[in-house]
Amino acid sequence: MAPIELMGMQERADPAAVMKHTWSQFLRNNGGPCAFALRVTDVNAEVERLKSAGVRVGATEKSGRTRPDRVVLSWEMAEVGQGPRGSFFPFLIRDFTPRESRVYPSGRPTTTRFRGIGLVVIGVHDLEGSIVQYRKAFRLPPPQRQRDATFGADLAWFEGTPVILAAGLTPDSWLTRRVAQYGDSPCAFVLTTTGGMAGQKPSNWFGHPVFWSSNAKLGWLLGAQVIS
Repeated sequence: MAPIELMGMQERADPAAVMKHTWSQFLRNNGGPCAFALRVTDVNAEVERLKSAGVRVGATEKSGRTRPDRVVLSWEMAEVGQGPRGSFFPFLIRDFTPRESRVYPSGRPTTTRFRGIGLVVIGVHDLEGSIVQYRKAFRLPPPQRQRDATFGADLAWFEGTPVILAAGLTPDSWLTRRVAQYGDSPCAFVLTTTGGMAGQKPSNWFGHPVFWSSNAKLGWLLGAQVIS
């Protein structure tokens, strides 16, 4: 299971630097989910594999930062596909320093009820074309398909992966408007949980209940999927 990393602008941030940031539009507009990453053991090997599949991949970049307690963190990453980093395709990342130092900078979670992110829902403008691109990049079989009128989307799930592609059903739906504003990018995260949410009727996604804890007025959704 994957964690959520919260991103934000520093106080008195340089406006020019903010505008140049790959997630500038999300940060400036409080856009919610903006990217996701794929953890790999060898970034260079995955870059070459994707290139051989005909997928655009950026150069491997080493990066890092120093935490307020002076613990140094370092990693490397590479962008995959077009658009902002990690929007349609996940960007690749490999930690050089212990991952726990970066993922839990202030200690461990205080609850065991939520296990992490189980599903990343990518809002797309062209569902069929997006399916082709994902299958090409990651050698995936045809996805399972479903329409969820409540969520307002046609869905495609690649079984065995955390990725669901979603295309809005109508031109004026919240999802269609979000994709028009931000492009193909995450529109919802679904956490895994050991229990449902009281008083809420779940959606049924591919045979599994999903409880939504927020509504589309935010411009994005956060859900929870019950696991045994």
